[in-house]
Amino acid sequence: MAELESKVESEEEQVVNPWEVTAKDGGKIDYDKLVEKFGCQRLNETLVDRVERLTSRPAHVFLRRGVFFAHRDFNEILDLYEKGEKFYLYTGRGPSSEALHLGHLVPFMFTNAFYQNMVRVARCVTYNQVVGIFGFKKEDHIGKVSFPPVQAVPSFPTSFPHLFKGKDNLRCLIPCAIDQDPYFRMTRDVAPRIGYQKPALIESSFFPALQGETGKMSASDPNSAIYVTDSAKEIKNKVNRYAFSGGQDSIEKHRKYGANLEVDISVKYLSFFLEDDNELNFIKEEYGAGRMLTGEVKKRLIDVLSDLVERHRRARAAVTDEMVDAFMAVRPLPYMFS
Repeated sequence: MAELESKVESEEEQVVNPWEVTAKDGGKIDYDKLVEKFGCQRLNETLVDRVERLTSRPAHVFLRRGVFFAHRDFNEILDLYEKGEKFYLYTGRGPSSEALHLGHLVPFMFTNAFYQNMVRVARCVTYNQVVGIFGFKKEDHIGKVSFPPVQAVPSFPTSFPHLFKGKDNLRCLIPCAIDQDPYFRMTRDVAPRIGYQKPALIESSFFPALQGETGKMSASDPNSAIYVTDSAKEIKNKVNRYAFSGGQDSIEKHRKYGANLEVDISVKYLSFFLEDDNELNFIKEEYGAGRMLTGEVKKRLIDVLSDLVERHRRARAAVTDEMVDAFMAVRPLPYMFS
């Protein structure tokens, strides 16, 4: 009985699901516990080395720095790549509002194949099962309960006959944050029962708010995050004023003790967006030893983010309505499998 109570207490230390991410007492998310709880595998250095060997290029910074830290069957996707076989990526973007409304269901229902797969998935999952996977409560609205099949079926190539006609066994790779795992744990359970292959996943850690890993990025607080619409001046102001620092509270103490890199947001953001591994390691070493000050690290981050956002702004400005219409058209993409 004591062992059961201990397990329940441990599980209540953090909540990670598609709608809520919280750690106990405002602490940090324990990713090792998530890997154990969800039953996925660590994306280790052996897999990253294999990616580099197969592609003959350095792995993306998100892989080699452990941003994507867990996976499901990623090794099987690499097997396909090594054999010269094809697979496709399934990524997502949310609607402009906080949740799907009925109008969003129209395009799903209009593409008949997509909707048929939704129905097939829905028939295979009982209410008790989704409660066990997602932790639904009596007060949750029906949209939460009905959405998992919508999230599941892009994992199956027959949902897109205009793209993948005749390629019903094409494997799917899904890069996503770890909080989305419950959707695809359900999908992987259903897939073989309706004649499809299980999707593979690579799963990332969470991107922290400017105020620190205990904070939360929120649309209601524009100072909690850097937006791709922010000006260079806004980026500079946000980083200097709000990016949580692991530096000491005086130069003398900082020179003596150095910075706490585990909590410093500028270092964490540079780990995402600074391409040069040597420069990143240099900053960590110098800052951690107290030879580099917080202001210097923040200045480098401001330069990196300003350049990134400006490149995005120029690329976005070059997109015309005609380009969007062509991209969204329901048709096979030329040379997709040539």
